[in-house]
Amino acid sequence: MAKSKTARTALTGQRLTAQRRLLFDLLRKGKGHPDVDELYRQAKQLDPRISLSTVYRNLRLFKKLGLVEELHLEEEHHHYESRPTTEHYHLVCRGCGQVVEFRSPHVDKLKQEVGQEHRYAILGADVSLVGYCPRCQANRQKV
Repeated sequence: MAKSKTARTALTGQRLTAQRRLLFDLLRKGKGHPDVDELYRQAKQLDPRISLSTVYRNLRLFKKLGLVEELHLEEEHHHYESRPTTEHYHLVCRGCGQVVEFRSPHVDKLKQEVGQEHRYAILGADVSLVGYCPRCQANRQKV
């Protein structure tokens, strides 16, 4: 696996171990929003020596360094994604768990209006809209 320049730069002051690089690259290059168990399964396929505690420890480090975001998507456990370069939001299907990313100028307008109204400097928004995807809607109608 090629060394990730982004990982080297972002982990300044931290040792860039092979397992740390592996986890960072899986999050950065992967699709979706894996939870800890999924990230562990993916990493274990590439490095059978990695432990679940290593995954947890490095996710805490990545979160502390601002490299990943911890998402709360209508479940008891967390999901992770590498820090996005642009702000986006999530549609979460309550039926199948699918997560779709979207952007919206309406959220930008809401941040501006609420910030002005309450005299806050809004830095970001965490928006998750929960419902049913088209496939789950169709399945619910059949029942």
